[in-house]
Amino acid sequence: MRGGGFAAAPQTTPAAEAAVSSEIILETHHLRREFNGLVAVDDVSIRVVAGQLHAIIGPNGAGKTTLFNLISGILKPTAGRVVFRRRDITGLPPHRIARLGIGRSFQITNIFPNLTVLENVRLAAQARGKDNLRFWAPYQRFRQYEARAWEVIQQVGLSGREFVPARFLPHGDQRKLEIAILLASDPDLLLLDEPTAGVATEEIPLLVETIRRIREQGRRTILLVEHKMDVVMTISDVITVMHQGRVLAEGSPAQIAANEQVQRAYLGDMDTVPQGKGTGASEGIPLSE
Repeated sequence: MRGGGFAAAPQTTPAAEAAVSSEIILETHHLRREFNGLVAVDDVSIRVVAGQLHAIIGPNGAGKTTLFNLISGILKPTAGRVVFRRRDITGLPPHRIARLGIGRSFQITNIFPNLTVLENVRLAAQARGKDNLRFWAPYQRFRQYEARAWEVIQQVGLSGREFVPARFLPHGDQRKLEIAILLASDPDLLLLDEPTAGVATEEIPLLVETIRRIREQGRRTILLVEHKMDVVMTISDVITVMHQGRVLAEGSPAQIAANEQVQRAYLGDMDTVPQGKGTGASEGIPLSE
């Protein structure tokens, strides 16, 4: 990370203004979170447009995961509001926010390792249904949830591995399973926190393609935290850059790649990044002279 002293970015950015004409699925209004006097998130206001993939990037300690925790209800803000589909969800517990249609993944894979792929996803589907408390009934009574599980497993590219215990999957497939668990509850908004963390290099393209396909085919909105800039620049519609708990910049991948403040704060050590979604990895935009 480069030196500090950056001017605060305006909270209403050109990208955010353009989003006003589209359906806004999620908004944060002047969110702030303090930990014993340390400000982790400071006056953060963003808008996420329905159907888009909106990435949050920034150096370590920028406040990205804290922002996710505020949106998903794991933390309560010191100040500010979170609005989902025009409903104020500030301070609601995570299970209520999940039932409203927000699914959340974590940096550490969160699955049942001793259950099969099918069992993991079927239980997630049942948790959202009216039979979520019927723990001791035979699973054969819940065919509708099993059908949903088979559908989601195919969607994330795990067909043929339905009966494999989750612990035996490669890490990239475990990440796909985690996404399948989220999709089983049919959320409108997916919060994906570093989905490629720990994934082998050769597995990343398939995982990225899975995320892209989910967004394009499943009417999903995705809010993504990710450190791998080639991934971010390839699949994102809008990128918000955080630095020291605040919004530093927001815009399209090309705009972010050309932003000098972003280069100094985060991207300065990289020679190139892809030019934007849909471009090949062989082309890039210079980020530093």
